Amino acid sequence: MNRRLAQGFDGASAPVEAASVTAVIALGSNLGDRGALLDEAAADLARLPLTANVRVAPVMETVAVRPDGPDPDAPRYLNTVALVDTRLAPSVLLEFLHRIEADHGRRRRERWGDRTLDLDLIAHGDVRSTTPTLVLPHPRAAERDFVLRPWLALDADAVLPGVGRVADLLEALS
Repeated sequence: MNRRLAQGFDGASAPVEAASVTAVIALGSNLGDRGALLDEAAADLARLPLTANVRVAPVMETVAVRPDGPDPDAPRYLNTVALVDTRLAPSVLLEFLHRIEADHGRRRRERWGDRTLDLDLIAHGDVRSTTPTLVLPHPRAAERDFVLRPWLALDADAVLPGVGRVADLLEALS
């Protein structure tokens, strides 16, 4: 891996080490062996370079959500959240997440369609981004019980940057 992916330069010849941050990754699957796919994806996260301390919340089963709302006729999802400590830049981490999805059969044909594996970068430390390829924090995270509930199970003090405490957001959904 190119060292510049996780390091910056201060103008001198010596590289400056990037600080480790906690990234929040939502995992979901509603096609194939859903549980095995989530387990394999978590193992893939643990093998990422410059990434350590992967913690995965208990899995929950949820109804599929489409652009027009819940779809009880679609295959149900298994969802969880992983917290990882990483020195990867958010854009680089997102590229790795897309590669893991593809390696597990994800095909991007239909927005919000059924999928073998869905990995969403929810937050990357306190980074805020609104580029065409990366929006952080994830724009719909505060509306999703299947993101907030497992995240709260891992971190009772969790905060969605710029939005609020995860416990408060989850309570507001009730």
